Amino acid sequence: MCDGDEKKGVMLQALIFDFDGLILDTETPDFIVLSEQYRRFGAELLPERWVHGLGTTGGYDPYGELEALTGARLDREALRREHRERYIALCEQQPLQPGVREVIIAARARGIRLAVASSATREWVEGWLERHAIRAYFACVRTRSDGVRVKPAPDLFLSAAACLDAPPEWCVVLEDSPNGIRAAAAAGMRCVAVPVALLDTLSLPPHMLRLHSLADLPADALLDRMASR
Repeated sequence: MCDGDEKKGVMLQALIFDFDGLILDTETPDFIVLSEQYRRFGAELLPERWVHGLGTTGGYDPYGELEALTGARLDREALRREHRERYIALCEQQPLQPGVREVIIAARARGIRLAVASSATREWVEGWLERHAIRAYFACVRTRSDGVRVKPAPDLFLSAAACLDAPPEWCVVLEDSPNGIRAAAAAGMRCVAVPVALLDTLSLPPHMLRLHSLADLPADALLDRMASR
């Protein structure tokens, strides 16, 4: 990039979407179900603790914490089975997050390449993308099933950028979790933070822009913001 282009702004070649919480709010249902289970044992699940598990694997052990809080010996497998059944039922009721489809359509109209990078499994991500009829919009989907390190490591985002043939500095990541925002920074990418409502009051790692939802701005105006420093 020449000095003149540097002054005008940064080219936006690719958008890399997180999945859970960003495209589909599968995170609030998790908090709801875990909170119900905690209350049954007379405990409270705190968002500032729960958030450590978002966007990664092994970042938070809710049942280990529940045992520590209550002194109870838990049947963890039974709790996990109960959680899974109720959690999936709630996720199935979730629509796409506001503004997601509009940003996708506007980006494609500009020739911006699109990918998804998620610490979840490929089966999980691809299944929901197909269910909501948006899988075809994404040239690449990268997940932990690809054998790379999960967030906050940068590997998923770097793999997605390589798949899109886009330099990291010309990619913008759309993320909702602190672990994902840290991964974007480690990858040398700018990041728009769009946390779920449960995280509205929590501080986040450094990012270029924070929104309540991708519908806060018209899609084209948002893309213009992403393309600038």
